[in-house]
Amino acid sequence: MDRHSAVVLHAPPGAGKTTRVPLALLDIFPPKAGRIIMLEPRRIAAVSAARWMAQTLGEQAGETVGYSIRFESRVSAKTRIEVVTEGILTRRLQADPGLDGVAMVIFDEFHERSLHADLALALCLDVRRNLRDDLKLLVMSATLDVEPIAALFDNAPVITSVGKAFPVEERFFPESGRAMRTASLAERVTEAVRTALSETSGDILVFLPGAGEIRACAAVLGSLKECRESGVTVHPLYGDLPFEEQERAMLPAAHRKIVLATNIAETSLTIEGITVVIDSGLTRRLQYDPATGMNRLITVSVSKASAEQRKGRAGRLAPGRCYRLYSRHTFNAMLPFAPPELLVSDLSALVLELAVWGVRDPSTLSWLDAPPAAAWESACRLLADLGALDTSGAVTATGKAMARLPLHPRLARLMVRAGEIGAADLGADLAALLSERDPLRRSGLDHSGLPGSRAREADIAERIDMLRAWRNGNDVPHADRWALRAVERAARQLLRLVKGKQGNGAAGMVDPDLLSRLLTSAFPDRIGRRREEGEGRFVLTQGRGVRLSPGSSLGRSPFIIALTVDAGEKGEGIVHLAAPVAEAVIREECAERIETERTISWERREGRISAAVEERLGAVLLSTKPFVPDDDEAAPLVAEAIRSNLGMLTFSREARQLQGRVALLRTTFPEETWPDLSEYRLIATVEEWLLPWLGGVRTVQDIARLDLVPALKALLSWEQQRLLDERAPSHLPVPSGHRVALDYTQGAVPVLAVKPQEMFGLADTPVIAEGRVKVLLHLLSPARRPLQITQDLKGFWNGSYQQVKKEMKGRYPKHPWPDDPWNAAPTRKTKQRGS
Repeated sequence: MDRHSAVVLHAPPGAGKTTRVPLALLDIFPPKAGRIIMLEPRRIAAVSAARWMAQTLGEQAGETVGYSIRFESRVSAKTRIEVVTEGILTRRLQADPGLDGVAMVIFDEFHERSLHADLALALCLDVRRNLRDDLKLLVMSATLDVEPIAALFDNAPVITSVGKAFPVEERFFPESGRAMRTASLAERVTEAVRTALSETSGDILVFLPGAGEIRACAAVLGSLKECRESGVTVHPLYGDLPFEEQERAMLPAAHRKIVLATNIAETSLTIEGITVVIDSGLTRRLQYDPATGMNRLITVSVSKASAEQRKGRAGRLAPGRCYRLYSRHTFNAMLPFAPPELLVSDLSALVLELAVWGVRDPSTLSWLDAPPAAAWESACRLLADLGALDTSGAVTATGKAMARLPLHPRLARLMVRAGEIGAADLGADLAALLSERDPLRRSGLDHSGLPGSRAREADIAERIDMLRAWRNGNDVPHADRWALRAVERAARQLLRLVKGKQGNGAAGMVDPDLLSRLLTSAFPDRIGRRREEGEGRFVLTQGRGVRLSPGSSLGRSPFIIALTVDAGEKGEGIVHLAAPVAEAVIREECAERIETERTISWERREGRISAAVEERLGAVLLSTKPFVPDDDEAAPLVAEAIRSNLGMLTFSREARQLQGRVALLRTTFPEETWPDLSEYRLIATVEEWLLPWLGGVRTVQDIARLDLVPALKALLSWEQQRLLDERAPSHLPVPSGHRVALDYTQGAVPVLAVKPQEMFGLADTPVIAEGRVKVLLHLLSPARRPLQITQDLKGFWNGSYQQVKKEMKGRYPKHPWPDDPWNAAPTRKTKQRGS
């Protein structure tokens, strides 16, 4: 290490990485060089490793070797090796970026790729690059692909240790029968333990996913006949246990023992006497949980690498045996390695830490895997909603206060708000309840096999009341006492952290106003307003529709804060944990996020403009007040409504005539710029030609009453209007002296509908458009029906007129039907009136 700034150590479990390497480094780094800090992913591993190394030196923890974990520290001025959990190092870096007095940082069990480990490594690399080029880094791993991490360290040397392991016989337990494959976890563990007790002689280590499963199996195994008769003892081993109980599980026992452990026993911990492993194939991993909007430990299958590590625990001392509670096919289908938490978790805590560090762009740091862009942006939005980041992405004073708390940013914001309003006790209880397992049991059996007695009520206030009743020594039916103990411990530690108190004195009834204020600060995106269409159905500020579990007392609440929401079905989530909130509290706590806007829209069903001043918190409508919009606001919406349905406009006869006249000139004089007044074009450009004429128009009836002629004429220049009257006149004079209207609506050629009597003596068909267009003559009978349609008037007189005269003369004797139409006087009158 004295010749390299960074080293990667690859060694299998049991090789002594955790307890031997740090002690060996004491000979390399003199006391004046500074401390060695070693990161462990779990509290129990950190404490165990520190105490083991201290015992090796004949000392107590806190002397040469000490530890610092959440809410507990055993160090002194003599300490040269300090074992810490990963979050501790992150906060220490924030307080002292130069890591004054630290010679080396060791990342133990880095193959687990926790979120805090990746963050701490990125920060340490930044420190070494900019502040401390003398800072030494050592990454130790049992299963990690070491080449990428070595490359991250500028091709740091890799040290590989083979280690010593005994052979382990492997058995896949479900292969023994269908009944075992369909049994519960507790039943499968019990059967495997029975088999192991009869076939082997060493101590047994059972890997289970969490504390609930451990307690359920311990209850069954403790009463097992085989255990009672042979004196076999059962020992749980998980992080929240008191150290004395953890120590009993790890030290040699007078009789054969069964240790029920989480994945903390995979690597760092040494458990004496183990030669048999029973692997459930399950573990808890940190992953983003959409139901809570925070990271949660969820139950998943282990990776193949972890399964091999578990098996290896049986071969550390002697040849052993591993019973796998899953099939060989399941084993072969396992992922090679567990995905890094950085790639599957909510990144809001990481983004907040980096904002405090002064980093807004993660690409400025060195990562083994870069934070995903979508998760980064989502975290930034949440932190902005919580008030931790300003509009530029810089950390605020509130954000700095949140970062000092060992909580998810939502719960850290809750605790900061609790301090602001003098409700630290309630804040500690809430943060503990929301970070630990729900103490209110479900009906039936949950995933751990624990019995319950009724369905859960969604109101979190019931949990607060239950916690405080239990704290005061009262009986609390339907409660999970193990969960209550964990919640109480977390609440007491949080309160001590923010107030310096040793315990939590909160008691009595919960103040609903304080409760909702705290929850609103932590879950501003989960405020929901009840929908009008049904009790218990809400829309959240994020726009999602949700409904409460059936029978919840909160179903009629106007507003709620949805704390836990599952995926539900048909896009509507189910709220399992919530609290009511008054509108006044929402307005006070979320004042800066409430937006007031004037909304104007065209209501298609009602056929009118709708206008209101709305107050909104995201997608939640707080209030609405109608107003009368001015023309500038309303006209564009009316125009858009017309665009979607031109049928709302009423085109008068005059308007249609105008369209036809302009269309004729547009076709006849293509060299000129006559506008296109076709309906297709009018729809496409309705805002351009109609908008100035929509003053006062608010309803579909107003639209129908519009006179479109002025609007259409306005599309013509003054010169075009003059030419229009000249080239495409509305009327034409005929020989009778009468001005007859031209019809421009029946096609490309205008129609002149006139009686033949008015055209006597005229040889040529009338023309318009400067002689370029002959009109289409509709020569009418006295009943106004066309006798002849023609553009050849001369041909009519010389040809078919005689036949027409023959047919019409007897039918309409009062009208003149001369034999010689060329020399007859044109007239509009009958014979009697004309004589």
